[in-house]
Amino acid sequence: QVALVEAGGGSVQAGGSLRLSCTASRLPDSVRYMGWFRQTPGKEREGVAAIDIRLNVGRTWYSGSVNGRFTISQDNGKDTVFLQMDSLRTEDTAMYYCAAALRISGPGVGRARDYIYWGQGTQVTVSS
Repeated sequence: QVALVEAGGGSVQAGGSLRLSCTASRLPDSVRYMGWFRQTPGKEREGVAAIDIRLNVGRTWYSGSVNGRFTISQDNGKDTVFLQMDSLRTEDTAMYYCAAALRISGPGVGRARDYIYWGQGTQVTVSS
């Protein structure tokens, strides 16, 4: 059974940094993309970053709201994906989810429905 486990969430002041990690187990070889999404109560899940995890590809995508502040990366064995979040803002407060997809529709991070495996989420709270 595929499992995605997020870690690294917490509380930080605006302008600070956090680094999230997502460790995958029993991930099928057919999985091509790993992504990070976030969600606040009453709102749809928003894609913030994605990475093509195929060997020697590593292409990344970001939403406009985090581009230049967040960085997605993976370890060499592709088992863990990271989200480095810098210059955090209060509007970045959300539950952050790691997800895996075989393919993504359209350009960019893709839609939540593209992703078939999901973690349980980790809370990020940014205070002013």
